[in-house]
Amino acid sequence: MSLVALSPDALSAFLADQRASYEALRSAGLSLDITRGKPAPEQLDLSAELLSLPGEDFRSADGVDTRNYGGLQGLPELRAIFAELLGLPVEQLLAADNASLALMHDTLSFALLHGTPDSPEPWSAGEVAFLCPSPGYDRHFALAEHLGVRLIPIDLHADGPDLAQVREHVADPAVKGIWIVPTYANPTGGVVSEAVAAELAALDTAAPDFRIYWDNAYAVHHLTDERVKTADIVGLCAASGHPNRPLVFASTSKITFAGAGVSFLGGSTENLDWYLSHVGFRTIGPDKVNQLRHARYLRDAEGVLALMERHRAILAPKFEVVLRALSDRLGPHEVATWTEPKGGYFVSLDVTDGTASRVVELAKDAGLALTPAGSSFPYKNDPDDRNIRIAPSFPSLPDLEQAMDVLTTCVLLAAAEKLADGS
Repeated sequence: MSLVALSPDALSAFLADQRASYEALRSAGLSLDITRGKPAPEQLDLSAELLSLPGEDFRSADGVDTRNYGGLQGLPELRAIFAELLGLPVEQLLAADNASLALMHDTLSFALLHGTPDSPEPWSAGEVAFLCPSPGYDRHFALAEHLGVRLIPIDLHADGPDLAQVREHVADPAVKGIWIVPTYANPTGGVVSEAVAAELAALDTAAPDFRIYWDNAYAVHHLTDERVKTADIVGLCAASGHPNRPLVFASTSKITFAGAGVSFLGGSTENLDWYLSHVGFRTIGPDKVNQLRHARYLRDAEGVLALMERHRAILAPKFEVVLRALSDRLGPHEVATWTEPKGGYFVSLDVTDGTASRVVELAKDAGLALTPAGSSFPYKNDPDDRNIRIAPSFPSLPDLEQAMDVLTTCVLLAAAEKLADGS
């Protein structure tokens, strides 16, 4: 029964029951963590063959000795694999080092210092703001904030950012970009629709150098038989007369080794030339040996998809544990809502307004680490104090079941406390 429908006596009894359950969990000496979307050891083991590659032949398909300097664009054979997966021409995709976040940092820093190909002056010559669909990826927001960019929260729907809010803000020339995770968004699991992507591509913006930071981190990270297709933002922007608007980011971080993968940057030829003209002062070339071993291990696009099916076999049961616990424990009481993603690494949980911080506090005292409340919003400020990101990937199934027992108990306890207080 819904908690709000309980009589005062019934609510008091329910609160006492939840406090007793919570104290039992708190006394169990648990140490559990569902804070970040890290691949589990079993997932990393899937790519153990990488450690024996590339073998004694260090030459790439075009004869380059990968042990030496050079090759800023990355190996053609690896770029070809991911160009197919990302729906880009291979000449419009670069391969770099292990972290796509580093590419985001560099491109944003280069724009601030030097401007983009469409900028009348460096971005740092004036105020710079980015639109931040929320709840969203905390590292996007933290990176922009660290570099002095003003963060503007806008609502995120199941099919992408709120376009009315986007149109309102891009009338300001200080608004230079928007963060987007187009497929299986972090943390909601939503997918930007073709219609929303097309409107983003065609937007009239006051800033001539407006950029879409299109972080396609989970393009092939499916949890069901459906392989959701990502909108072709590069093609849509080119067709709308804004070929330089999108910067596409991706990586193998959750495909092979999270700390030793390969990142990718896609976009117009002019954008890639701009990036190469600046990054050449920072590095003489990426880790081509790592790129070569990835190319030989993955072989082709189908090889990547086959590997991701093996990831799915490990991940999907964990998401089932999370969704079953939320449905069984929270559903009858109508104290929360949550997403049911078809892919990605997270479940987004909205608890009773004003209680997310309390839930996180209770969980910590019971031995469960959660991402801090508000983390999925700019400046860590969730105006409703209700969103919690659940990352099921790293724990074992028994640990995850225990973690969900703690989490759901904390959600029920915090909701009952709030109702009992009449607030």
